[in-house]
Amino acid sequence: MVVTVRLFATLQEGRFVEAPRDYALGASVGTIVDDLRIPQDDIGVVFVNGRNAELDRVVSAGDVVSIFPPIGGG
Repeated sequence: MVVTVRLFATLQEGRFVEAPRDYALGASVGTIVDDLRIPQDDIGVVFVNGRNAELDRVVSAGDVVSIFPPIGGG
């Protein structure tokens, strides 16, 4: 199944901004994170179709997964 993955800010470095990615049925957000070799500590928030999601959220064909790093600043 094809899922659109969007990466933001520092997570784009050496990867991509947005890309269609093919995953097996039953894949989770965690599967995508592992596939992209993103350390879980580097993730601040994840959205699936614009709604907050956890790493154990199973994705479906056509979903849009947006992954953001932690917000820093001061």
